[in-house]
Amino acid sequence: MDAGNDGGYNAGIAVFSYIVGGIIVWSLIGWGLDNLWGTRWIVLLGALLGAAGGFYLSHMHGLTRQSSSSGESNADSGPSTDGDSNAK
Repeated sequence: MDAGNDGGYNAGIAVFSYIVGGIIVWSLIGWGLDNLWGTRWIVLLGALLGAAGGFYLSHMHGLTRQSSSSGESNADSGPSTDGDSNAK
């Protein structure tokens, strides 16, 4: 693999790491609180919080953006300005 072409792969691994790491860490925190307080549901809340937090971190680090070759997406370019381009 060429070092210049693996940016998408590295970003994917980073997003995966943030989300899975968040789930593991916050599930362990929830598990500890469940044992401390005698409950059984905080571990699930911790897992959901960890997944949401991991996605939020990856989004804030700019890892979830789609890139296009021209630098802008098709939605950003707006409608066609050449008149009736679909007319026959």
